[in-house]
Amino acid sequence: MMTLKNKVQLMGNLGRDPELKDLGNGQFMLKLSIATNERFRSGEGEWKEDTQWHPVVAWGKQAQ
Repeated sequence: MMTLKNKVQLMGNLGRDPELKDLGNGQFMLKLSIATNERFRSGEGEWKEDTQWHPVVAWGKQAQ
């Protein structure tokens, strides 16, 4: 069986404080929300900004 991995780099702002949960038995989960912004010129020539929210969950050592 082939294992697939994706690597994503998001640069933005935290929407709220990260939430770290101890699940017991040395397992951890981290939840956070990142906002990324894109600024672009519309077809009419006006500058517009679009904000995208990205929910992120990390497990184990990455969560710590």
